[in-house]
Amino acid sequence: MTPAGSLLVAQDLHKAYGSTPALDGASFSVHPGEVVAVMGPSGSGKSTLLHCLAGIVTPDKGTISYAGREISSMSDAERSALRRGDFGFVFQFGQLVPELTCLENVALPLRLNGTRRKAAEHTARQGLERLEVDGIAGRRPGEVSGGQGQRVAVARALAGSPKVIFADEPTGALDSLNGERVMELLTESARSANTAVVLVTHEARVAAYSDRDVVVRDGRARDLEYVV
Repeated sequence: MTPAGSLLVAQDLHKAYGSTPALDGASFSVHPGEVVAVMGPSGSGKSTLLHCLAGIVTPDKGTISYAGREISSMSDAERSALRRGDFGFVFQFGQLVPELTCLENVALPLRLNGTRRKAAEHTARQGLERLEVDGIAGRRPGEVSGGQGQRVAVARALAGSPKVIFADEPTGALDSLNGERVMELLTESARSANTAVVLVTHEARVAAYSDRDVVVRDGRARDLEYVV
């Protein structure tokens, strides 16, 4: 049963790559402002689930709705606009643009959505301050530490005031101290903005920052709060 008030809902998702099933009837939901950890062993389908939810991958079967709209019925342009505006992303290795400064990286999604440079960079600087890395605004990603770079990536994900952030192993390349600080800043910032977070991880210490856990195994999702 899908909990009332969900922002993003997936039902009975199936996805196969050739003859290999990645999802086999997975369902999922997240509320505004809620942090949900998607856990499971390697190859269980958790990253495929995240990519389907974000509209990056189209499931072979099943439905995904965001704010009452069916994502699979959207055009490619509409899904791209959704990922630029309503969705934010944090990846394991940050995936910052190496040629841009940290400030320009955070401002990038705003610029792509038509915000003027001065306004975009003002918002970006505020984001860097919130993530405690405003001192590296003028440096390029290759000139900062892994922990600093991942905070910049979080600031970029939050810059456009998204409704959902998809975080795929966001601390996987960090030591435990930096990983915990990134998770603190990510979850605090998201909850204060009422932004939902879908967090893919295999680490219990990272999942501890979530409101509830969903375990994916053999392509199926089991919600540890709503399924008993």
